[in-house]
Amino acid sequence: MNDELSGKVALVTGSSRGIGRGIALELAAAGCDLMLTGRDTAALEAVAAEIRSLGRRASVHAADLTASTDADLTASTEPAVLAAALDKAFGRLDILINNAGAVRRSNFFETSDAEWQDGFALKFFAHVKLARLLWPKLKASGGSVIAISGIGARAPVPDYMIGASVIGASLAFMKALAQIGKRDGVQVNTVNPGSVDTDRFRHRLTRIMAKTGLEQEAAIEHHRRELDITRFGTVEDVAGLVRFVVSPRGRWIHGSALDIDGGQVGPLRMSVYD
Repeated sequence: MNDELSGKVALVTGSSRGIGRGIALELAAAGCDLMLTGRDTAALEAVAAEIRSLGRRASVHAADLTASTDADLTASTEPAVLAAALDKAFGRLDILINNAGAVRRSNFFETSDAEWQDGFALKFFAHVKLARLLWPKLKASGGSVIAISGIGARAPVPDYMIGASVIGASLAFMKALAQIGKRDGVQVNTVNPGSVDTDRFRHRLTRIMAKTGLEQEAAIEHHRRELDITRFGTVEDVAGLVRFVVSPRGRWIHGSALDIDGGQVGPLRMSVYD
């Protein structure tokens, strides 16, 4: 265990599973105390138990950050309730990881207005609200903000228009926020994972296996070649990058959008199964 982040407090949204869980555990291993949030209380408590086993503190606040549609970013919405819970549990914040939100794939002509609104509600507007609400704490600590976005805006495809649009908005927002960060001493960056082995990836793999008749390992290799990547990523890959960026060794990284995708962005060939 390395204590390079000892005494720091981090808030990770969407930390009950997948990339968010991995980031929370990685930061705890580096010495952070954690505020965990997501919709699944039992899953969050399980992650909290893992963090406490590492000798770190962990607090859980289960919430649906999309619960309010109030346009006032300072109103008493779920992000504001979360901010109050963070203040009560720790009284400070050093690292904000805006990770929550998964946008499903859909046919453009069959996608409702409500689905577009839902896509932006959590993965964009909730993160905007949290950044604004928690900025004073981040400014006071000289902290860091990272948005976990994705490569969708760099390689947009027709069946992922909502996701690509949300990510594009997030990239622009974070780049502009980084300008304020330079003035206020807050580090601001975005991390863009490509195809990472999570529950969502396994669901997609099941569809590929059904379509092709291939066994699991052959289907993985088939999909890897379609995407023309070195390999599929792991949660630990993404979490390790986040840990480095917010550590003292990574503080010179600012205003960046860091792709971690095995070479997926570029001359991209998207799968018909995605």
